[in-house]
Amino acid sequence: MIRLPRAGGGVHAYEPRTEPLALATAGALTSRTVFSAAHIVADPYADTTPDSPPGSAGGTPTAVDWDATLAFRRHLWSHGLGVAEAMDTAQRGMGLDWTGAAELIRRSAAEAKAVGGRIACGVGTDQLTGPADLVAVRKAYEEQLALVEETGSQAVLMASRALVAAADGPDDYLDLYGHLLRQASEPVVLHWLGPMFDPALEGYWGSADLDAATETFLDVIAAHPDKVDGIKVSLLDARREVELRRRLPEGVRCYTGDDFHYPELIAGDEQGFSHALLGIFDPLAPLAAEAVRTLDTGDVAGFRAILDPTVDLSRHLFQTPTRYYKTGVVLLAWLAGHQEHFTMVGGLQSARSLPHLARAYELADGLGLFPDPALAESRMRSLLTVYGVPA
Repeated sequence: MIRLPRAGGGVHAYEPRTEPLALATAGALTSRTVFSAAHIVADPYADTTPDSPPGSAGGTPTAVDWDATLAFRRHLWSHGLGVAEAMDTAQRGMGLDWTGAAELIRRSAAEAKAVGGRIACGVGTDQLTGPADLVAVRKAYEEQLALVEETGSQAVLMASRALVAAADGPDDYLDLYGHLLRQASEPVVLHWLGPMFDPALEGYWGSADLDAATETFLDVIAAHPDKVDGIKVSLLDARREVELRRRLPEGVRCYTGDDFHYPELIAGDEQGFSHALLGIFDPLAPLAAEAVRTLDTGDVAGFRAILDPTVDLSRHLFQTPTRYYKTGVVLLAWLAGHQEHFTMVGGLQSARSLPHLARAYELADGLGLFPDPALAESRMRSLLTVYGVPA
């Protein structure tokens, strides 16, 4: 029995599981293409003094534990999932700068080649540190696209804060994305990240009206369908995603990024389904893979029976402010034994309250996510002790 703090005060007794969930770890996934957006493991011994200049002892590049970070990617590949690298789950724009992201892309791409894992990498403009015009935004995208393609990885064109600030309207998005797609050597994934994940992206595609923004987004795709492998939609609006995927050109995939409605969107309906590129599949990798392997056999009900119970945990981790979901993701990686500490780049482990973290532990344990429940309980107890919760 472990005493867990409640939101609003007080503690309650919780009896953890004693046995892990028995899951398979073999076989490719065939009916859906599934990526997990992967977190990074911080170096707990790095000097992370606030405001350290990039590249210094306290800068982002030296604050990553590369061995543990790559080991976690091998864990994801071992379950048949692809890795979506250097995206917002990896604290892109929230502790990981472009120098660190570039190194992460190079290392992860090399590891993917070594083990035969699928990888897609985020392309953005985060090397721009101040106000920039559209020419600078385009050049920043080009630099990152070139690096990702040089590694042999698929590119994910991420939404750009700098583009929001520089663009005057939809035409600027059409022009810039058209330019990038024409020069892309292979089909890319377009990423629409909503402001709930990053408030600086409000008004992306040239309008705060989502209907108008959707039309611009579709215009970009329609102009270059041969250069768009798919779209990754992270708006937490299942109805809008379904309507959008039904309007995609033949051959363009929809990768759901909806961490609230993913079971129904992946299962699909009589008119189609979504593939997946999800941050929640970082902690859910074994269960997600088991569910999709079940779906591969045509057993939709079995797929939903495995994945539906995980939604409560996902909604908890992604609750407002949604962008801090990474804290819960890293907590669960530590509790599951994928890393030796609960420390994050930029000190982001402090972004969620202790009751929030305790509830994440309880929900994850209930799902059987911890390979060693006793280890998870012991580590949770140590965290509670640091916070002064009585045993």
